[in-house]
Amino acid sequence: MFFFIDHSNGVPIYEQLVRQVKYAVADGVLSSGQMIPSVRQLAQQLAINPNTIARAYGQLQTEQVLEPLRGRGLVVRKDARSRCVKARSTLLAARLRSALEECLQSGLSREELTELFQTELAALP
Repeated sequence: MFFFIDHSNGVPIYEQLVRQVKYAVADGVLSSGQMIPSVRQLAQQLAINPNTIARAYGQLQTEQVLEPLRGRGLVVRKDARSRCVKARSTLLAARLRSALEECLQSGLSREELTELFQTELAALP
C-alpha cells in the first residue's frame, strides 16, 4: 500500500494517514479483511516515528475502520467501507463548503464562482 506524507500542508501526519486509509477503504483499494502494514513496516517505509503510525492506527480502530486479528495484525473491518464512504463525503463537503464561503467572502459573485469552479474542474486530469 502506498502512503504519501506531506510535511508542509499543516495537517498532522497521523491525520494524513487516517484520511488516506479511509479513502483507500472507500475506494475499494483496501478491502474488508485485508491486512495493513505493521506499525514498524510503515514507520520504516515513511521514515516517521512509529508512535505516529500507532496513533493513526488507534484512531482507525476507535472509528471501527480497522480491527486486530490475534497473531496477524490489523485488518480492515467487514463493515468499514460504508463508514469510510460517509466519512469521506462529510470531510470533503466541509472542505468544499469552506472554500466556497471564502470565494464568496472575497467578493466573487455566484456566477463568477460557478465559472471559476467549472474552469478548475475542466483543468483537472
